[in-house]
Amino acid sequence: MRTGSEFVIVGGGNAAGYAARTFVEHGMADGRLAIVSKEAHAPYERPALTKGYLFPLDKKPARLPGFHTCVGSGGERQTPDWYKENGIEMFYEDPVSNIDIEKQTLTTNSGKLLKYGSLIVATGCTASRLPEKIGGNLPGVHYIRDVADADALISSLEKAKKVVIVGGGYIGMEVAAAAIGWNLDTTIVFPENYLLQRLFTPSLARRYEEFYQQNGVKFLKGASIKNLEAGVDGRVTYVKLDDGSTIEADTVIIGIGAKPAVSPFERVGLESSVGGIQVDGLFRTRVPGIFAVGDVAAFPLKMYNRIARVEHVDHARRSAQHCVKALLSAQTDIYDYLPSFYSRVFEYEGSPRKIWWQFFGDNVGETIEIGNFDPKIATFWIDSGKLKGVLLESGSPEEFQLLPKLARSQPIVDKAKLQNASSVEEALEIAGSSL
Repeated sequence: MRTGSEFVIVGGGNAAGYAARTFVEHGMADGRLAIVSKEAHAPYERPALTKGYLFPLDKKPARLPGFHTCVGSGGERQTPDWYKENGIEMFYEDPVSNIDIEKQTLTTNSGKLLKYGSLIVATGCTASRLPEKIGGNLPGVHYIRDVADADALISSLEKAKKVVIVGGGYIGMEVAAAAIGWNLDTTIVFPENYLLQRLFTPSLARRYEEFYQQNGVKFLKGASIKNLEAGVDGRVTYVKLDDGSTIEADTVIIGIGAKPAVSPFERVGLESSVGGIQVDGLFRTRVPGIFAVGDVAAFPLKMYNRIARVEHVDHARRSAQHCVKALLSAQTDIYDYLPSFYSRVFEYEGSPRKIWWQFFGDNVGETIEIGNFDPKIATFWIDSGKLKGVLLESGSPEEFQLLPKLARSQPIVDKAKLQNASSVEEALEIAGSSL
C-alpha cells in the first residue's frame, strides 16, 4: 500500500505530540501531516510512567487518557480524536523499518510505503537491557519505556514481595519511591559509590540515601550484576552479584540508561561522541528535508559550545516546537537550550514527605551546599567565580523560577557570602542580587 504526506513525523512520543501541535498552530496539519509510531497510543507525557503511574492503586494513580500530550506544559489534551479532528493521519503500532533517501520514501513493518516531503525523526530512546544470556528477559524482569511496560510492572507489583531495582539514577530513585508506597521489600543495586552520580555531589546523595533508608529502601552500592536466576516456574527469583552473593527477588526493575533509537536512520548522519543523529541549531540533518528532534538529536548546545544529546521531556517539547517553527516559517533563531533536570518522588498521599527538585545549568566547578534538608536544600556550582548551575529541593514556585535566570546569566557571585548564608532563602537572595 502506497500513501504519502507533505510532512511525516517518525516516532509517537512526546516530541511528536508537541510537533503536531505546532503544525496545527501554523494551519499546516490538516491533510498534510502524518505520524508513524510503534506505540499503540497517541503521544503522552512519558515522565508520568515512573511517577504518578506507579502510585499504589488506592492512591489515584495516573492513567491514560489523563496524561496525553500536551498536558505536561499546560496545553490541551491531544487524544486520538484530536489528531482526527485536525486531519492528522496516524499510523499506530507500525514502526518504520527502512528509508530511501533518494526516493524520499519510508517503509513500515507492515509493508506500507510512505512518501514524504519533509521528514522529522522523533524516535527517542530505547531502554538499555541486560543481555538475555544473564537473565535480562526473564518473566518478572521489567524495563520502563512505554505504557505497556508500566502496565506489566504494575501487575508484577500487585503480587510482589521482594523488589530489586538495578540502577541508581532517576528511574531507580523514582521506582524505589513508588515500591515503598506499595509496602514492598525494596533494594537498589548499582555500581557507583552514590546515587545519581551524574548530577548529585556525594554529600547531597548521602542526604537522599538516608531519607530513602529511613523509608525502608536498602542500598547495595558498588555492586554489579552477574546474572538473574529463575525459579522452577521460570520467573526471576534471585539476583546474583559479581561477588557471588545473592538477593531474593520476585520483581526486578532495570534502570540502567537508554540508547538513542537511530535505526533505520544511520545513513542520515550519526554523531560519534554523544550518539544520536547529528543536527544543526535548527534541527536539520545533513540530508536536506530531514530533521531530528528530542532524545535522538545530537545538537549544538549553544550556551556551553559543545554537542549534546539531552534525554529530557523539556528538551523533547522545546526542540520539536523549534524545529517545526523553523521548517514552516522564516524563523532562523538558533536553538539555545538551558540544560535542566527535575524529579518528583514520594508524592502519593500518606508518604512521609514529597520531594521535588529542579536543577538548571552545568554541574561544573566547586560546590556550595546550603540548608539541612528539612525540607529545603540548595547546591550551587561555581566555576572561576561564576555561578554555573543550581539545584533546589522543595522550593517555592518563585524560587524555582529564579533558577533558570541564574543559570542562564551565570553571574559572578561572592563565594564567601554564599557559603555563610544561614538558610536556603538567604543563599538564593544573595545569588539573585548578583544578577
